[in-house]
Amino acid sequence: MIWIYNAFLVLYSAGIRLAALANGKARRWVTGRRGLWELLESTCHPGPSGNVWMHCASLGEYEQGRPVLKKLLESRPDLQVTITFFSPSGYDVVRTDPLFKNVYYLPPDSAANASRLLDILRPDLVCWVKYEYWYYYLREIRRRNIPLIMISGVYRPDQVFFRWYGSFYRKMLESFTHFFLQNPSSGIELAKLVPPEKITVTGDTRCDRVISIAGSFTEIPPVQAFCGTDPVIVAGSTWEADEAEWTHFVKNHPAVKFIIAPHEIDEENLGEVQKEFPGSIRYSEWLTTWNAERDAAPPVHCLIIDNIGMLSRLYHYATLTYVGGGFGYNGLHNILEAAVYGKPVIFGPEYDRNFEAAELVDCGGGISIENALELERVVNRLLEHPSETADRGRSAREYVYRNAGASDRILAYLQANRLLTS
Repeated sequence: MIWIYNAFLVLYSAGIRLAALANGKARRWVTGRRGLWELLESTCHPGPSGNVWMHCASLGEYEQGRPVLKKLLESRPDLQVTITFFSPSGYDVVRTDPLFKNVYYLPPDSAANASRLLDILRPDLVCWVKYEYWYYYLREIRRRNIPLIMISGVYRPDQVFFRWYGSFYRKMLESFTHFFLQNPSSGIELAKLVPPEKITVTGDTRCDRVISIAGSFTEIPPVQAFCGTDPVIVAGSTWEADEAEWTHFVKNHPAVKFIIAPHEIDEENLGEVQKEFPGSIRYSEWLTTWNAERDAAPPVHCLIIDNIGMLSRLYHYATLTYVGGGFGYNGLHNILEAAVYGKPVIFGPEYDRNFEAAELVDCGGGISIENALELERVVNRLLEHPSETADRGRSAREYVYRNAGASDRILAYLQANRLLTS
């Protein structure tokens, strides 16, 4: 099986370099790793009082791991923390986070790279977030007897670990010292493969993260000016399939302000979104216009966000929220970012891999829709019945706060079991 994995690594490396010729995200993946070893060796210096390495696939996983790192730093301010990313979408945002100085791309998986990186980082604790299993890195961590934890893990029967051909991936699970899982069903599944004493169901650390973000909310004056006193719908992390569901409603409801934050913000995709919503304006253009004209800014009712990092604050301005990814294979994005502000959350029908979406539907804070006609009926009903909107929003917020505390539970376990002793 190892030869298949090695072949995958070679093919992936060749494929992404080919894709980089036409795709901006792939290009950032490739160019961001140029000179990486020199950068690591010149800037990443292990501290004298303990070193923690956290790896995340992308930005969403970072949002789950960050609350744990923050708790660790509060208890041990002298810790040296290093964060690595596989995806540019995580790296591009987090490298500007003032809380963390050492943010890098993860070098491609190989035995030599794993050994070299661990020689540089010399971690006393390694944190993996939710998923991504790189064989050589996990093998080297285990070989060096470094404590390795999984944060906010999710396990389902359809994953490769539970298939007849999944022995190679099941082997990777042996590298982990402890698994902190999001929900009880994940614990039941994982206990089929690893000793139960290595499993703790703590809940989703994203609840802690979104509560922290909402608690430190700061106004965005240009967005406030755009919204005015009108009803506002914020659609976040949308893909083409999500946007297609909204085009008719937006065109036929000019009295409702619509803010859309596409998941992909390359020039090609932004241009396509503007075609779908005639008369819309990009945030960068609105910012320039608003700065110049203020109250005399042109009247538009659809604002396209063309930056990364603003979405979690945009939901504050919403009357209703929509979270993308539920109409395709991409998977539903972070619904908790919207729910924490006490706003009803609408999303597409494909959310079987997101247990929080199912629970939010059950408590009334979330609504799943099948198509544009149902979307329009739901939105019109909620806009016409503010009391229902308020009740659903209250349920959404209560759900987030009811499930908070995962970060504290993880920290308590680490301290009680002395998994970070340096």
